[in-house]
Amino acid sequence: MKERIFITPDYTTAEEIKNVRKKLRLTQKEFAELVGASKSTIERWEAGNESVKGPIVLLLQFLNKEPEYVQNIKVPEKVYPLRMWYMYKQTVCTLIDVDELNQKVRIRNYVDNLMFRAFGNIEEPDYQMYTEFLESRCFPRSRDKMKLILKDLDLPFYDPFMIIEKTEGRMAEDDFWIRLER
Repeated sequence: MKERIFITPDYTTAEEIKNVRKKLRLTQKEFAELVGASKSTIERWEAGNESVKGPIVLLLQFLNKEPEYVQNIKVPEKVYPLRMWYMYKQTVCTLIDVDELNQKVRIRNYVDNLMFRAFGNIEEPDYQMYTEFLESRCFPRSRDKMKLILKDLDLPFYDPFMIIEKTEGRMAEDDFWIRLER
């Protein structure tokens, strides 16, 4: 017999998949999004009598043991008109919801590393901190030949939000960027 390194089961069953999905209170569509599968795959797994093999076996073990993890990575309901996704490559670092009219900001961090969070260790930034963050994701106001850069961006004046709309807050020296959602 081959010596085992891990205690991961070789397969899972339709019943185990359904049980974990129901424990997490997710629809088949939501569960499919969570595990990176299609809804039809989840339907087939849950309706079948065959053993299901592959990475889903380990993922089910983890989700069954740590169901609160799903709540930690869930995207909260959008409460303000503007949502910004502060990203590092393809990793969501911080969600920033903004009500510009009333100057209110709410955030949700998804990473533990303070260097990857939009506001570092600050959990409740104010509007001034938000505007400073925006400006930090733009070229400096004092940049030489700034008017030429603004012209290239087709912008009439220096406005950090308008610059981020054009550049996604991308900077030459890092892999952070911002996705806007209205």
